[in-house]
Amino acid sequence: MKDVMYFIKYLYAHSGRNLYVALMGMVMISLLEGAGIIMLLPMLRLSGIVDFDAGVFTMFKDFWIFQDIQQTVLLPLILGIFILLVAGQNYLQKFFTIRNTKIQQNFTTWLRIELYSALLRASWDLYIQKRKSDLIHALTSDYGRVSVGVYVSLQFLASLVFMLIQLGLAFWLSSKLTLMILLCGVMLAFLSRKRIQQSKRLGGKSSDIAKSYLAGMTDQLNGMKEIKSNTLEQSRMVWVRRMSRLMNEEQLEFIQLKASSQFTYKVASAAFIAVFIWLFFNLFHAEPGQLLLIFLIFSRLWPRFTGIQANLEQIAMSVPSLKALLNLQRECEEVREIESLDHDPMNEQSRISILNQIEFREVHFKYQAQEGAYALQQINLQIPANRMTAIVGRSGAGKSTFIDLVMGLLQPSQGVVLLDDIPLTREKILQWRKSISYVPQEPFLFNASIRENLLMMEPDADEGRIWGALTSSSAADFVNKLPQGLDTVIGDRGIRLSGGERQRIVLARALLCRPSILILDEATSALDTENEKKIQEAIQRMKGKMTIIVVAHRLSTIRNADQIIVLDQGRIVQTGRYNQLATEKKGLFRSLLGHQVGEVELVLNE
Repeated sequence: MKDVMYFIKYLYAHSGRNLYVALMGMVMISLLEGAGIIMLLPMLRLSGIVDFDAGVFTMFKDFWIFQDIQQTVLLPLILGIFILLVAGQNYLQKFFTIRNTKIQQNFTTWLRIELYSALLRASWDLYIQKRKSDLIHALTSDYGRVSVGVYVSLQFLASLVFMLIQLGLAFWLSSKLTLMILLCGVMLAFLSRKRIQQSKRLGGKSSDIAKSYLAGMTDQLNGMKEIKSNTLEQSRMVWVRRMSRLMNEEQLEFIQLKASSQFTYKVASAAFIAVFIWLFFNLFHAEPGQLLLIFLIFSRLWPRFTGIQANLEQIAMSVPSLKALLNLQRECEEVREIESLDHDPMNEQSRISILNQIEFREVHFKYQAQEGAYALQQINLQIPANRMTAIVGRSGAGKSTFIDLVMGLLQPSQGVVLLDDIPLTREKILQWRKSISYVPQEPFLFNASIRENLLMMEPDADEGRIWGALTSSSAADFVNKLPQGLDTVIGDRGIRLSGGERQRIVLARALLCRPSILILDEATSALDTENEKKIQEAIQRMKGKMTIIVVAHRLSTIRNADQIIVLDQGRIVQTGRYNQLATEKKGLFRSLLGHQVGEVELVLNE
């Protein structure tokens, strides 16, 4: 019952008065069904099947509504009333079934929207700690289980109301026999406790296996090129077979539990019925008519009672998924960086544009998972406005962390980031990011046309602006040559384009919204020389028009940077221009240049 209340509490929090209306409807349906059963009494009396001259049934002998009606029309009248009662009951059943489905759908839709809204409002910290596949699992598999749990909870409430009302009617007919049946029902509920706990355990186990399977499949599909090029098909097939076996075993365990429960309930039902009949004739000495009516009631009631047990098991399996969703939502709220998504901050405040510089003042940062170890420490530097600043260093030096701090995705553990001497606080983050365009190392494009991918950043951009952005990113020539031009569909993640073409489309998308800060995060590291040169030319055209921050792996990309920041083990170890740093023999920058053939000689010759 605790698991049911877990669902009902959240269902009531969202549905409120509608849940009360649904419960009242269930009461009305049960009352009409009870009235329909009671109407069988005068029908049986008139048919002569059972004599109601004794006991509680004598009241129907002189039922006031039938006193002055002729015998020839009495039976058709009673049958007509019986049909009306059944029709009314089933009409209400249809009406409230639709209403309950709306309650279920509205609740699950609300839950989905609330969860995704919480994910969007959460800071980047959450995504650093969580696997993407776990979030997908929560929004798909866990959400589906919760939807089933809500539906079954409403079914449980309907069965419970029906059972209570029918028990009241049966108690009125025979208190002793009803108490005996209730005792048997309590015994059956006690026997099912262990199975409900097993169902809850299986629900958690099933969720964990599904989460692991989704994570593995996501990784494999993302890395299919590596799998095929390195002939890893066989090892991946072994993994799939193992996971499939685990899922089969889990499903078989659930079916075995369910089948065992049904077997127990049905055998117990047969045993209880046999005991009822024996007690009825040997101890209670009840009338045949009374026995017939009580058995009619319990023939409809007992399946509901056993159905409640099945509902409890199904709800117990769904509870872990609901807890997982609510826990994820709570985690999102704990790291929330945006208060509301109901309005566009750009309609209320303008973008934050820097006039002089971005400054890091005594900035330290460490990730939560890294106890004691700082990813960045004692960072003091100025990034001048409308100039090009490059960030270089070995892998793991802290370059990506630095960029995340610039964009406000991460907040300093110590120190402060200043925008023209004004601290970058959480309240200013959205307006600040509206000024920034970010181009990652791995270009992300949707399976849509080039036009749609570009308009994602600036929906109101006209044709002139689109082609202007493509020209600035050195992408206009190849887009013109495509069969459908801007309307060419480029496939999943832009797979129908080359790496250089994808990167230039992403750069065009970044430029379309006319940013004041452009961040290129190793945007040329995976490109060939020709495409790298085109990106370099595009960057040169933008110099002086916006603040450009480049994280560079290929140092030739940053030859014209106004300043270069060299990071090592989270610290700034050098700052200067390209030629200056290249001639510092003991500097890290020259060492990095030495690994890129011809760069040192080229600088020295100049």
